[in-house]
Amino acid sequence: MEKTLQQYDRALQKCRELFVKKTKDYGTAWCILRPKSLTDQLYIKAKRIRSIEESKKQKIADSVEDEFIALVNYSLMALIKLSPEGKDCGEEGLPAEKAIALYDLKAQHIRRLMQAKNHDYGEAWRDMRISSLTDLILMKILRLKQIEDNKGKTLVSEGPEGSYTDIANYALFALIKLEETTQH
Repeated sequence: MEKTLQQYDRALQKCRELFVKKTKDYGTAWCILRPKSLTDQLYIKAKRIRSIEESKKQKIADSVEDEFIALVNYSLMALIKLSPEGKDCGEEGLPAEKAIALYDLKAQHIRRLMQAKNHDYGEAWRDMRISSLTDLILMKILRLKQIEDNKGKTLVSEGPEGSYTDIANYALFALIKLEETTQH
């Protein structure tokens, strides 16, 4: 588990660095997006990854790694938007420092959940293919869309926060696996 934590923290740090840089470039313009729009951004990124995995071709330079990083960051943005501190960030956005602090808070939350699930599942993700992680992400996004279409009401399922958390963690696992394949 120690190796996983080190790899996870490295991958998450890469995502955070990009979030911080984009916050400096663009501010928190993403605050204008409703959670549904963030879900749609996740869908677009995951569909692109799957398309590249299936066709083995791409015409845009953005790498699959970049898309997994985007999945992590959009998921964390959605978690921020759903939190009491981020619900009203709208057009005016958030101060950069507050957005980064909320990012870090949500990142700590997804890390703790990863540790708990990793313990219970025995790091099963290590035996999975990246394409399976992509499929799980797409499934979670489709579930999210259904929950959103149901106005957030579920009968027995977790709410959107759980799906965004799982998407971020699956994308981080994919980043770890991508890193491992480039090291061999």
